[in-house]
Amino acid sequence: MGKDIPEALVIAVGGNAIHPEGIRGTPLEQVAIATELGRSLLPVMQLNNRLIITHGNGPVVGKILLRQSLARHRVEPMSLDICVAHSQGGIAYVLTQALANVLREAGNDRPVASLLTQIEVDPADPAFQNPSKPIGYFYSEEEAGQLSAELGWDMREDSGRGWRHVVPSPMPKRILDVSLIDTLAQSGAVVVTGGGGGVPVVRSAGGAYAGIDAVIDKDRTSALLANGLGIRDLMILTAVPRVAVNFGKPNQQALDRVSLSEIRKLHAEGHFPPGSMGPKIDAAIQFLEGGGSRVMIGRLEDAIAVIQGDTGTHIVADGA
Repeated sequence: MGKDIPEALVIAVGGNAIHPEGIRGTPLEQVAIATELGRSLLPVMQLNNRLIITHGNGPVVGKILLRQSLARHRVEPMSLDICVAHSQGGIAYVLTQALANVLREAGNDRPVASLLTQIEVDPADPAFQNPSKPIGYFYSEEEAGQLSAELGWDMREDSGRGWRHVVPSPMPKRILDVSLIDTLAQSGAVVVTGGGGGVPVVRSAGGAYAGIDAVIDKDRTSALLANGLGIRDLMILTAVPRVAVNFGKPNQQALDRVSLSEIRKLHAEGHFPPGSMGPKIDAAIQFLEGGGSRVMIGRLEDAIAVIQGDTGTHIVADGA
């Protein structure tokens, strides 16, 4: 693979990279993690291409829900859409500050800006009848039963790792104010937006918007955003160096370069479970079908090497 540096790029950073398992989530921890994330992305930010960064919020929005549930007898709880907005704003603040600090340390005065993002969804989306998006902590089966009984939460076992709160995750239809995101990116700023998949909203017949209880998949929003802006390259950063087939089995095989048709076939064969790599592959297919050229999937710490084609899985449009 050649050193094909894209002139414009959307990077989707997973929620667990922002708030990894095993931390308490103190302010000091959050700043330290964001700073390390910034150092990993520094070589990418110094390319001076149009750069938009999105991020997950699953662990954080789950904590917000739990925190307000514990205090619900004293403080009126917020709806889930407002919780998503809170998580988006809080994460973007820490991340924007850390990215700017890392750039300044390197003597680069490139600005970093964040934009609160609303995403229109369909109120009739079948996802509202089948909550599937895991957020927040892992619980034992006994704890999950207690939370379900006490708070009315839908709880589901998550890939053998424990039980988690699941919420509806509708498909994103339209990004509000996408032109503002484009204006910021065209100005040369690193743009942090689409956090947690964006705040889910629905549109009335009269054109007014209102929030709805859901958490949108951030990789799908990232794909929609890149397609809408005509950006040809999407990078999804995760915890593994490459996508693999037969994952966890003796015949596990990492994928280097694969076409859209090939990844569709492997997905249909069940290689990418819904609780792990499945949503990322779904987003990759969505992006390429929407006119994109290349999806890169790899580890956060390998970001520049992934872009240069030295590592990661590269899923490309048919014929590329």
